[in-house]
Amino acid sequence: MSHQTSALPIAYVFLRILILINWLSGAFILALLTATIVAQDWTFRALGITPDSGIPQMIMGLRAIAALGIVAVLLNSGLLKRLLAIVETVKAGDPFVAANAFRLHTIAWLLLGLQLLSLVIGGIGHQISTPHNPLHLDAGFLPMGCSPSCWPSSLPGCSPKGR
Repeated sequence: MSHQTSALPIAYVFLRILILINWLSGAFILALLTATIVAQDWTFRALGITPDSGIPQMIMGLRAIAALGIVAVLLNSGLLKRLLAIVETVKAGDPFVAANAFRLHTIAWLLLGLQLLSLVIGGIGHQISTPHNPLHLDAGFLPMGCSPSCWPSSLPGCSPKGR
């Protein structure tokens, strides 16, 4: 029992740090997304993007990915807040409460939302990728080289060589 109680403060601090990192990354994504819209030329110059690099043709897809990244930050925030609340009930000595069951149920839906979001982001990345500017985005649970149509990894042909 003492191992669990000593782990609780560590889990609590770790979750608080993850919440902070999540919000900071969201602020960074939002700032970069806003900069590409409000001051596109300046932002491109600052990032070293030239008109002949091929990246300006990808910018709408990249902006969509950034916007979905902000959605992911919101989903992650909901997940982390619920995990923190569960840790607090465990620390209080009463983990088996109905509120935790509801929190776990909500966490499951948030994880499903994050997984579906990663598929959309991966699809956008696949659509805007070019031979000159390849964009490799992993959809989370897909084996490398597997298309979304064969995501159950037990299917034959779902390997990088099976493409």
